[in-house]
Amino acid sequence: MKFYGTSLKTAATTLLIDADLYLYRACAAAEQETDWGDDVWSLWADLKIAKDIFRNNILDFCAKFETDQVLLTISDKENFRKDIYPEYKSNRKKTRKPVGYKALVQWARDNYDDITVPKMEADDVLGILGSTPGSNTIIISDDKDMMSIPCRLYRPQSEERMTIDQDEADKNWLMQALTGDPTDGYAGLKGVGKVTAAKILGSRPSWDLVAQAYAKKDIPVADAVIQAQLARILRHTDWCTKTESIKLWEPSNAPRPTA
Repeated sequence: MKFYGTSLKTAATTLLIDADLYLYRACAAAEQETDWGDDVWSLWADLKIAKDIFRNNILDFCAKFETDQVLLTISDKENFRKDIYPEYKSNRKKTRKPVGYKALVQWARDNYDDITVPKMEADDVLGILGSTPGSNTIIISDDKDMMSIPCRLYRPQSEERMTIDQDEADKNWLMQALTGDPTDGYAGLKGVGKVTAAKILGSRPSWDLVAQAYAKKDIPVADAVIQAQLARILRHTDWCTKTESIKLWEPSNAPRPTA
């Protein structure tokens, strides 16, 4: 499989790294406060510390899976979800990145293989590459959204190794379409949390059940579709290789309950 020149049908396993997440953590861990007295404080970072943290993370991942094939995924500045819903992640506008973050990202680009796709978040690149049939990959991320991708996944914080199949991935995505994600700025179906969403979906999750739940609260199906599109981390089926463009999910491609 090739995606912007990236070949992943190899004998060696390629680790797909959620670089946004681990670069951010490394940079935040390197921040220091200094009290200069007379109520004057400054915030600074030793980027060498951040580089060491990130480099050691990568070495640990490679040792754990006995491979030296690594690909960092980094978000683009633009985001296709904002075209669907302009308020997407608007609540993060005033949230600052750690000191030195941009410099650390550039260092990572200079020292590792990386990929950024126009208008995509790192999660979407992970989703497309990690779900492509025949690709020998493992996604490395602690982000819960990755559990909505049919893929092999490793979650370092909990040390979980997971193989997520199509049905489980669909269920997790439909759950998210119902519950929304406040951190990303979309609400889902008001009043629906994880417990209620699980009851709505039952043992045979499907898009029809999601649409019916929205309809019961007199919310147009079109609005439900937008929530589902915002919640959906892109998969290989959501990318058109001929036109090199995103194919937004539509109800005509909705998951149906399996026997």
